[in-house]
Amino acid sequence: MRHKRTFSEDDRIQAQANVKKIEDDDEGEISEEEDPLMLQREAKDWKGQDHYAVLGITRYRWRATEDQIKRAHRKKVLKHHPDKKAAAGGTEDDQFFKCIQKATEVLSDPVKRRQFDSVDEAADVEPPTKKETQKGNFYKLWGKVFDSEGRFSNKQPVPRLGNENSTKEDVENFYNFWYNFDSWRTFEYLDEDVPDDNENRDQKRHVERKNQNARRKKKTEDTARLRKLVDDCLALDERIKKFRQQENAQKNKRRLEKEAEQKRLAEEAVKAKEEEARLQAEREAAEKAQKAEGKKAKEAAKNAAKKNKRVIRGAAKDANYFHGAGDAPASQIDSALNDVDVIITKLDNEELAALTAKLNGIKEAGAIKQVYQDEVKRLVDAGKLKEGELKSLA
Repeated sequence: MRHKRTFSEDDRIQAQANVKKIEDDDEGEISEEEDPLMLQREAKDWKGQDHYAVLGITRYRWRATEDQIKRAHRKKVLKHHPDKKAAAGGTEDDQFFKCIQKATEVLSDPVKRRQFDSVDEAADVEPPTKKETQKGNFYKLWGKVFDSEGRFSNKQPVPRLGNENSTKEDVENFYNFWYNFDSWRTFEYLDEDVPDDNENRDQKRHVERKNQNARRKKKTEDTARLRKLVDDCLALDERIKKFRQQENAQKNKRRLEKEAEQKRLAEEAVKAKEEEARLQAEREAAEKAQKAEGKKAKEAAKNAAKKNKRVIRGAAKDANYFHGAGDAPASQIDSALNDVDVIITKLDNEELAALTAKLNGIKEAGAIKQVYQDEVKRLVDAGKLKEGELKSLA
């Protein structure tokens, strides 16, 4: 009576005030516009609904926190509660409200939420076309794709795609990670409902086997899809081409250096061979000259020895064959010459030259004989002659 309104009008006004209060409390949250078709969804079709869209948090999706889910649920309940609609004079249709409750149930349960996130295609980022990447957006566009796919990785953190300045090691680590990707993604959410009828156990087992086979097939298809995704990205990655060019340049550099080194070694080998041939020729020439010189010296020594022998024999003649006064008889001559020949046979070339030098310039027979007697004594002392062996010089 004080506010001049009915109890129904008062309930509606109070509900609006509560909504306004909640909206003021969540001023930092931007509500998403609701799709009219989504509001007409049947609650029994909850498996086909987008739970994030129902709660108005599609901008967060798998990144949404537990607190954000709770706040989104509270706002949706205040807006779509059947009692509030009834208070506003609307119908008591609670189908979308049940969708809200189911979305909150799924997203608030870690296991159920992971199953839903595993098949949430709305969170996927479509890979860019070749034409799009040629506009210089390769790293930005493909980076979003792998950031999205990285939500399924058991290994965290997931390496980033990087940019044109990434090192070869970082790029190789990135592609090795994705070619050996360890995914937790499962497909239970898409399972066909297993009948609860305990009497029909065969049907239950049949559905369970059918679900298991479907999961394996989807897992295989997803693995192939991801492999193709990585292949396509790798094929368009300009860094790979740059690294290959650098490797080829390095290989060419090493090849040229190797060829240059081989050429240098070959030239050195040729020079060494030529030098060895020159030294060998010089050695042969020196040996030849030495042989010729030796032969010449030997010939000269031989001639000198012959000359010295003639001088030594001639000195015996000058000494009257060691006879003394008067002409020496033939027997004395033969004895003296034989003894001189014996002395000559005991002497080498140097000794012959030394004896010749002693005899040169001596004309007196006695002095000549004395030189021979001294030589005989030296040979006796040297053990080359026996005492009294040479009769003519005794």
